[in-house]
Amino acid sequence: MDQTVVKFYQTGTFTVGNRLLAPELRSVQADTQRFNSLNSGHRACQGCGEALGARYAIDAAMQATKGQLIAANATGCLEVFSTPYPETSWQMPWIHSLFGNAAAVATGIAAAMRVKGRSEVRVVAQGGDGGTTDIGFGCLSGMFERNDDVLYICYDNEAYMNTGVQRSSATPPAARTATTMPVGPQPGNVFGQGKNLPQIAMAHEIPYVATATVADLHDLEYKVKRAMSIHGARYIHIFVPCPLGWGAASHDTIKLARLATESGFFPVFEARRGEVTGVTKIRRQVPIEDYLRPQKRFAHLFGQTPDTATIARLQAIADRNIRRYGLLDAA
Repeated sequence: MDQTVVKFYQTGTFTVGNRLLAPELRSVQADTQRFNSLNSGHRACQGCGEALGARYAIDAAMQATKGQLIAANATGCLEVFSTPYPETSWQMPWIHSLFGNAAAVATGIAAAMRVKGRSEVRVVAQGGDGGTTDIGFGCLSGMFERNDDVLYICYDNEAYMNTGVQRSSATPPAARTATTMPVGPQPGNVFGQGKNLPQIAMAHEIPYVATATVADLHDLEYKVKRAMSIHGARYIHIFVPCPLGWGAASHDTIKLARLATESGFFPVFEARRGEVTGVTKIRRQVPIEDYLRPQKRFAHLFGQTPDTATIARLQAIADRNIRRYGLLDAA
């Protein structure tokens, strides 16, 4: 049967379907020659932010390396929904590691390529927040400390979603999970715990650290391609809302990612050698309530008597991010 070229008719703007823009302004996803590294047929939930983040990030890395890329993937949602044995949605060299050693496996792959003289082959490690901030934290810190030539990408959906929405060290305060207090004077995750992985990565003074969200495709792709132009340890932390675990509508994934940045709750920036070199400014600041309300994991804050004290504490976290990173232009 003859093959037919698929025609794309999406119009304008800086979205995935921006093929009416000049070629240099288009996203990788708008290119009909994109690699489709994470192809259709996977079993992610409807509206899965991680599926979007992985597709966008790995396609950008594949373009930057002209297809010379190997990925090591920690156990987790991404691994489970993309590779139900014996099937796979990955159209690239892809290796499944254990929950906690994706960074170490990627380091070994990079070392093997170096010994073989395959300097053109680059390596990406990827995992969720559980496999990154918790179980894989030691291997990741070792990769940073040795400055191994690996880009590690964390897809942060703020809990262990694959195993039933348990709390991770990336779960925000007051968010309800299967392992946080459901009732009482302060239900949800406690304040004062958790880890800020981008800050920890910066403390290692590695060549490149960045944060991104699935709501800003051009920014995400730019940062991945920038990271692939650098050798040494690199880290990108991508914010990927989870409709199932957050109790949000599947069509609100991009909206929630945008609200997280526009409220200041998730700062978007990049850093070199421990110093912030650029930030994505907030275009239209919104109160933290706009971000919290669409999520059932925060529903206990908006009952008949709203928990204004806890909401104010969450707003204070967003305000601190705005001050720390300079996310708002001076009036």
